[in-house]
Amino acid sequence: MITRFAPSPTGPLHLGHAWSAWTAYDLAHSQTGRFLLRIEDIDRARSKPVWERELLQDLEWLGLRWHGEPVRQSSRMADYGDALDRLWDRGLLYPCTCTRRDIAAALSAPQEGDTPHGPDGPVYPGTCRPSGGPPSGRRPSGVHLRLNMRAAVDVLRRAGLGDGLSFEDTGPVAPGKTRTFWQAFVERIGDIVLARKDFGTSYHLSVVLDDAAQGVTTVVRGADLIEATPIHVLLQHLLGLPEPAYHHHALVRDGAGKRLAKRDDARSIASYRQAGWTPESLRAHLNKDLTAPETAP
Repeated sequence: MITRFAPSPTGPLHLGHAWSAWTAYDLAHSQTGRFLLRIEDIDRARSKPVWERELLQDLEWLGLRWHGEPVRQSSRMADYGDALDRLWDRGLLYPCTCTRRDIAAALSAPQEGDTPHGPDGPVYPGTCRPSGGPPSGRRPSGVHLRLNMRAAVDVLRRAGLGDGLSFEDTGPVAPGKTRTFWQAFVERIGDIVLARKDFGTSYHLSVVLDDAAQGVTTVVRGADLIEATPIHVLLQHLLGLPEPAYHHHALVRDGAGKRLAKRDDARSIASYRQAGWTPESLRAHLNKDLTAPETAP
């Protein structure tokens, strides 16, 4: 078994990150496997060396040790570009110049029913989707690139994959097999962005390519990413990548029941260390109750 922890160096790690890292570490070691570290730094504007140094210190303080050197997404941009070229050449991508305001305006037009929301928010209305066949020429840069979900579904349906795609979850939140039908991909997920104009890639694309490149066999992450998993399974099929198992765990929340975010500095790992907590006492608390304690030990 190979698991990984993949933080972004865009702010302090909080107690929810600690719980996810411990879960992945324990799962790998229970099977005499390997635990890997990946630095997800595709957001070059927000990723800072100081945050990377601090997250490495936090992980070491938590007692975590990983196999090999950490993989940095910023060193893998060529691989992301190659995958985008493959999808573009198959007619599965198209450029999109819509801003968030444009999308909101299009979705606010009179229409029947409520606007469906998918893993990335409101489902894209298809404003820039080509109507006369896929775009030709070389893949453009400096614009968003969206996956033509209907075309992607048609490719996979013709490949004999039945009425949809499934993934296996070994975690406590949604154990067992989850299946997403083709109609749901089109109507409830829609034409997702696979390359942002400022990144040159996206979370969805990079995470599936990175997991395959690192040989990850079980993806351990929070329950907030369950909805994104069908996207990743679809991309694995389109790109011919291995299909890992998934282990979605419960989220650590504050006293009000709100899940932790990076802007919640009061729940940062560093704040607990400075307040006198030990890794053992934090783990004991979380094992009893997945509510972040006050910083006083």
